[in-house]
Amino acid sequence: MIYFLVYLFAEVIITVEIASQIGGLATFLEIVGSALFGIFILMNFRHALAENLYALQTRRIDVQGFSNRNLRGLLGAFLLIVPGFLSDLTGVIMLIGLFSSLLVNRFGRQYEPPTQPKDDHVIDAEIIDDTTALR
Repeated sequence: MIYFLVYLFAEVIITVEIASQIGGLATFLEIVGSALFGIFILMNFRHALAENLYALQTRRIDVQGFSNRNLRGLLGAFLLIVPGFLSDLTGVIMLIGLFSSLLVNRFGRQYEPPTQPKDDHVIDAEIIDDTTALR
């Protein structure tokens, strides 16, 4: 609860400060424009989800990267819909991080699943007993 109140206080202070600098009409246009952009991202999220699923299937990302990409995209779009400059800035930063990770994973190295280390101190042997009781 305290974190929400701190966020709300910072959101109000930053929004009032920026709105006093740029004016009411520009603030209104920014809030409506960012909300429309967030809605656009959510409406087209299925394409990003399909691309992330393909990257997971081709082992370009792991499951953690898959969930991080999708959650950052959804949360960033949601923060753009919420009115306020702090939430818009946070949403844009999350989406820029998402797009940069998409570019890095597309042109970067492939994900390789971890392998088990070999133990060189183990001798593989077969024990043969010459007793006739086992035959």
